[in-house]
Amino acid sequence: MNHKDNKLIFDRSGIRKILIRATNWLGDAVMTLPAIGTVRAAFPEARITVLANQMVAGLFFTHPWVDEVLIYDRKGAHKGVGGRLRLAKELRQHDFDLAVLLPDSFDGALIAWLARVPRRLGNRSDGRGILLTHAFPLALQPKGVHQSENYLAMLAHFGIIAGKQRQLLFTTDAEDLAMAGRLAEGGIAAGDFLLGVNPGATYGSAKRWYPERFAAVARELASAWGAKIVITGGPGETVIAADIERELAGSCINMAGKTSVRELMALVKRCNFFVTNDSGPMHLAAAFEVPLVAIFGSTDHTTTYPLAPNAVIIRQTVDCSPCMKRECPTDHRCMTAVTPEAVVEAAKKLLSRVTG
Repeated sequence: MNHKDNKLIFDRSGIRKILIRATNWLGDAVMTLPAIGTVRAAFPEARITVLANQMVAGLFFTHPWVDEVLIYDRKGAHKGVGGRLRLAKELRQHDFDLAVLLPDSFDGALIAWLARVPRRLGNRSDGRGILLTHAFPLALQPKGVHQSENYLAMLAHFGIIAGKQRQLLFTTDAEDLAMAGRLAEGGIAAGDFLLGVNPGATYGSAKRWYPERFAAVARELASAWGAKIVITGGPGETVIAADIERELAGSCINMAGKTSVRELMALVKRCNFFVTNDSGPMHLAAAFEVPLVAIFGSTDHTTTYPLAPNAVIIRQTVDCSPCMKRECPTDHRCMTAVTPEAVVEAAKKLLSRVTG
């Protein structure tokens, strides 16, 4: 190893097996894809393994940048101290040369250290600097930029640089056909314009706009565009989705809680337009370059906006936003100030620009 411009750069010739620790939330994991693409481009001959929890792992199945996906089952086989030691032993058997730790957690660095990965690269955060061989000072992270840029800055600090990479997601033809079949069962044909409505947000209710307003937007846009409507969401968002379904008097397909991550990817990819909260499915739509309107309230739109050319953010500037809280402690003014009329107008303008 040698020092150059205060950046510790390692010899790439000895790196044949790379472990990438994925982030723990769907949207966050999508935002790491440019960094994963950079690692792949910088080490084209290396075998890349992604370690991810059961939910996020689905993003990386059949992905052209990833050779193998390992499941980190922290609620089951890898729970507690014994489980962490078991996981470290499993990883040790792979003889990784480099671990790229994308989350900032102490846990991720500890496992890589216990697995005896000789090069461990990540942010110097959460008191874990001593466990890393290549620790990136948080003070050097660029401020006020998209989260994906922070991961790229960390890699660049250690000489891992490649041409611009996008948020590449991939579904198989079989997955797309299977989803087309499920939609056909609900009366949605291959040529129908499909409007996706995503009313949930995993982090907490502060991020969620209101079901009746989503329904009003969906009703207006479906009428204007001759569109069919599909509601998306996870298992914890079925009540919100059911509220919208009732508001629409059943003139939609409600898929909330009925899809795996892979199926959700195929469903979002099929949509012609997407209306959503700041959420994991929002980032899926951005990665698949589905035109979308995203409603932001409590979260910071400057760092987690949908990274896509055909995306519009709707928000109202209020003095307490972004608060980054799970639940609003006051009157939720950041969301009540967003009207269905504003969302409809933005959606129509965007689609006109995209199709014009």
